[in-house]
Amino acid sequence: MEVIPPYLFGPADPDRAGLSVICDLDTGILDLVVRGRFGRRSAADTFTGLRKCLAEHPAAIVVDLLDFDDPLAASAAMWVAINRKAAALHPPVRFTVAVAPGTPLRDRFARLGVERYFPVRSTPQQARTAVAGSVPWTQRLQLIHLAPDELSACAARNLVGAACEAWRMPDLLHPARLIVSELVTNAVEHAGTDVTVTVWRRGTGLHLSVRDGDPRLPRLLDPSPGGRGAGLRVVGARATAWGAMATRDGKLVWATLRTAR
Repeated sequence: MEVIPPYLFGPADPDRAGLSVICDLDTGILDLVVRGRFGRRSAADTFTGLRKCLAEHPAAIVVDLLDFDDPLAASAAMWVAINRKAAALHPPVRFTVAVAPGTPLRDRFARLGVERYFPVRSTPQQARTAVAGSVPWTQRLQLIHLAPDELSACAARNLVGAACEAWRMPDLLHPARLIVSELVTNAVEHAGTDVTVTVWRRGTGLHLSVRDGDPRLPRLLDPSPGGRGAGLRVVGARATAWGAMATRDGKLVWATLRTAR
């Protein structure tokens, strides 16, 4: 199943399966809620949504299945497969699910012994607690409440420069500075709100995120003769993956980069 960037999650029901995704900027954890009845169509949509989540390379993914109807527990193999993909990333992405006790899916998990591979808990908070202790939080640099003006892009470029120097990633310096500059400039021009810029270390790569107060997701535009509209295409050409998702008070646009090592 091919999934190509940008990986976009809107504010409500971004995929037909009834998925909603929220990113915690402080921990790098994605909270994903899956609703509705499991079937062939919803399985494809859910798997696609989870692939989008993994493309962001978060610190962890917490899946809330409390409103997920799977009377035959037919989705069990899908969750095991997603965990396998998450564990294969470098660094591995922690994966956990919240499933109500006494449901067919929870019983199937018990029979399969999936707790050997990922935590299964009864509530989303318990699931989050199960992975939170293993999520590194020190490997990040952040600028908050940047004003919506041209100086913010300069500050963001300097932040990336400091990150690449501290984490010894000189080969990512130029593309990362270019990407974060385009993301911040786009937020300043189209959102017009304060901006938060975060740079995470992800193994031998970087994860860049720009958060603003406008819930509208970015759109790829055909470049105009004057050069406008090309910013996100520059991001797409240089990033390993990129996308956006709604937050409680706006949106977050992100991009990941990998070194050649």
